[in-house]
Formats: sequence, C-alpha cells, structure tokens
Amino acid sequence: MMTLSNEDFRRLVNFVKSNYGIDLSKKKQLIVGRLTNTIHSLGLNSFKEYVDRIIQQKNKEDIEILLNHLTTNYTFFMREEAHFKFFSETILPWLEQVKKNRILSIWSAGCSTGQEPYTLSILLKEYFGTRSAMWDTRVLATDISQNVLKAAQSAVYDKESLSKLPASWIRKYFLPAGEPGLYTVTPALKKNVIFRTFNLMDPIQFKLKFDVIFCRNVMIYFDQPTKAALIQRFYDAMVPGGYLLIGHSESLDRTGLKFQYVQPSVYRKPLN
Repeated sequence: MMTLSNEDFRRLVNFVKSNYGIDLSKKKQLIVGRLTNTIHSLGLNSFKEYVDRIIQQKNKEDIEILLNHLTTNYTFFMREEAHFKFFSETILPWLEQVKKNRILSIWSAGCSTGQEPYTLSILLKEYFGTRSAMWDTRVLATDISQNVLKAAQSAVYDKESLSKLPASWIRKYFLPAGEPGLYTVTPALKKNVIFRTFNLMDPIQFKLKFDVIFCRNVMIYFDQPTKAALIQRFYDAMVPGGYLLIGHSESLDRTGLKFQYVQPSVYRKPLN
C-alpha cells in the first residue's frame, strides 16, 4: 500500500475543499484505500506525483475519478419517501394555487444517477394528470460528476432500484431495457428532466428563481462554513415561500438561519 504524507494529504484536502466544497480532512485512510489503484493505473509511483498532477494539471477526467472514488452515489427511486409525500400533498397544491404562469422551477441539486429527478417527474405527472400539458413541469437536475449524469441520461435501472415504486407506476413510466430485470424511463419522463453539470461551490445564476430545491445527502461532505454559504446561496436563489428539502440524516444550524423550519429536513423561505 502506498503511503500518503501529511503534507500531500493537506495539499489534496485543501484543493478539493476550495474547489468542490468537499471536506476530506478526516478521510486520510479512505483516500489511501480508494486511490492507490488509480495512481498505479496512471503509471505514477507515489501520492506526491498524483497530488502534483491533480493540482497542477486540473484535468477534468482525473478530478472526476477522484471525486467519484471519494464520495458515494448510492440512491434509488422514492428514497426518503416522506419527502415525496410532502412534495405531493403540501408543496404541489401550494404551487398550483400561486403559480399563475403555470411554470414550475424545481431543482434536484446533486441528482446523482437520476432517480430523484425522475421520481419528482413521476409525481408531477401523477398530480397534474391531464392538466400536465398546461404546465411547464420540467425538473432541473445537476451534479458535479459527468459520469453520473451520463448514467442519469441513459436512465437504465435494475429492479432493485425500482422496488419502492408502485407496480402501476412501473408499467406507466418504464420500459424494458433489453436485458431481463433492467428498465428505462419512458421518453415523456426523460423529456421532463433537464440535466446539467454544476458545481455547488459556484454562484447560482439560473434564469428563474426556484420554487423547490432538493439537495439531499450532498452536504454531508461539507464542513459547517461551506454548508452555511451554500444554504445562503440557495436562499437567494429561491422565490418567497419556496421549499428546501435536505437529507433525513442532515440538519441546518438554526443560528442566524433565514429559512423557516417546517419539519425535520424540510425548510421554507418566508413568504415576506
């Protein structure tokens, strides 16, 4: 096993945190365990050579591999189901009432391989039904990783990933994807999600203010100052009354928090 000096560890941690917000300061053993094979595959002989390459070249493919190895992209349809129930029963009725232009602005931030935004799209179609054609219900889905976005856009999932969905929804919104046990989303569902590469450390400058932001199980990789700065950017990017949903295992520091607490992992920007 290669050794990672404290100096090279510090350099790598600082680079990743300053550029991508991810805090690896307590992950030294994880870094060694998960990156040693990558370093060998690149023909490098030490962590110092690897860290030099990452910092000096800033090669997108190298950084993509680095981030993919050090973060987890595990997800499935209807993960943390209570959020989707709240979305359908509380948020959508409010949006239907207040959005006179019938344009919804919903963001899946850190969408991973697509299960979250496709779930949201299903719920939108189920809620609006025959009225869907009168609404712009497209969901913006972003992630820093181009690899997971490619998987999301190809939209091929195994039976386990769909196991929490009602059978009627699987019949309605999915098609066989060639091999037994694999499914893909229908063209109509795929068309309803817009995928973009986006680094949550960057300024949020999308065309519309957001009605709803899902950012679940992403900020677990951020330290408190980084998370607080992101929460402020989310706040500034939302309409009054907009909702922010974070992971069930996450919480926000209420000190100076501008969002109103609604229930565990659900927050709302004040209406005025």
